[in-house]
This record gives sequence, C-alpha cells and structure tokens, in this order.
Amino acid sequence: MARSAPGKAHREGITLMQLADMFPDEKAAREWFESQIWPEGRHCPRCGSKRTHEASHAKSPYRCTDCRSYFSVKTGTALEGSKVPLRKWVFAIYLEVTSLKGVSSMKLHRDLGVTQKTAWFMLHRLREAWAEDKAEPFDGPVEVDETYMGGLERNKHARDKLRLGRGGIGKTIVAGVRDRATKRVAAEVVPDTTRLTLGSFVSAHAMPDAMVYTDESASYSGLPRRESVLTSTVDSRK
Repeated sequence: MARSAPGKAHREGITLMQLADMFPDEKAAREWFESQIWPEGRHCPRCGSKRTHEASHAKSPYRCTDCRSYFSVKTGTALEGSKVPLRKWVFAIYLEVTSLKGVSSMKLHRDLGVTQKTAWFMLHRLREAWAEDKAEPFDGPVEVDETYMGGLERNKHARDKLRLGRGGIGKTIVAGVRDRATKRVAAEVVPDTTRLTLGSFVSAHAMPDAMVYTDESASYSGLPRRESVLTSTVDSRK
C-alpha cells in the first residue's frame, strides 16, 4: 500500500542549504546574534547602558561610555571566552536543535571541522544556555565511572592499527553517572579523563549536595562528598 509522504518524521523548518545561504560569512552570523541578544538595541552587558560605540579592539568591537568596558556580542553569554567563529556556533545550534536526540560531539567535530574536544565544549555551552529545558540533575547518591569504547587493536586490519601503545589509544571515552535511588543513567562522550572534564561532567548531572561514589582514580580527587569505593558499576541493567 502506498504511503503518504513525508511521514511522521517530517518537520517544518529551514534546510541546511538555506542556512548556508542565510549565513554566508562571519558578518552575517554576528548580525544575527546581535539581533537575538540585543533585540531593542545594543547595550553594555556589564552595566546595561545604551551609551555604547564601536571600537577598534581586536576581540571586543564595542565600548561602553559609562563603565568604559569593552565587550562583544559574546560577553555575558554562554559563548563568552570562546574563540570559535560565530558562524560555526550558528551551525552547531542548528545541528543540535534539529537532531531528534541531539547531536554528538563526534558528529559536530566532523561537520564543523573542529576538534572533538572543541565540539564537546560547544555542546556543553549550548546545553548550559538551555539548562531550563534539561532534565534535573540526579539527587544522589550517584555512581560515576568512565569506559573506553571501540574495537581491540589486535582485531583491526593492519592498515587501521594506530600502533601507539595499549589501553584506550584510538578509542572513544564515555563517562556515565547512575542515580542509586532511581536507577536512572546518564552518559556522554568526553574528550579526556582529566579532573576538569570529569568534574564538569559530574557537576552537570548530579546535585551539588549529592554523595558521589567513584573508583580511586585521581581524576575524581577534587570532587566534594566523594567516596572513593565504587561498590557497583554504572550499569543500566541493574
């Protein structure tokens, strides 16, 4: 039987090609962000004054006459401190909001031509900006662990072997957190297992007063309310 198109998966909106036409360069992206951040006209993000003017500062093209501070459209937003061009931020927002389950940092890194670490940073900034739409962090106690996903080097074809050593070389790092009370699990790809990265992951998924159970890895040593005896793994089957 013939089926009517386009089906339930169809969504109204602009296409990727239309987006590229709308934002052909950095100037177009900057003007769009300014229209969103300052819909009633440019103002200083620090003191709120509208007595501002253009400046020759390399990174902050505007200056406030009242508080004498320099600023850009990124100042005071989730994009502050980022060196990523605004045009790439536009495409990152598009890919994130048009993906049914959100876009992964690996896909973003491939599509935007940035490193996976930068893509991970961008997604976290966007999710922070949309925090009100996210699920609430776990009340705890929570268990946190990380794992390396990917095939074993010995099982790969000779041309695909990295020959860089053992362990997690060439694999994707996935961090997971499990709420002991509700059995709910949250997991995501992370760029590394440094204290900063894993600490940020825990902070994003657990309430500030939640007890955190981890293994004895030094990457978790700075977490408050941490018990370094992980009695069970982060496993959604339990």
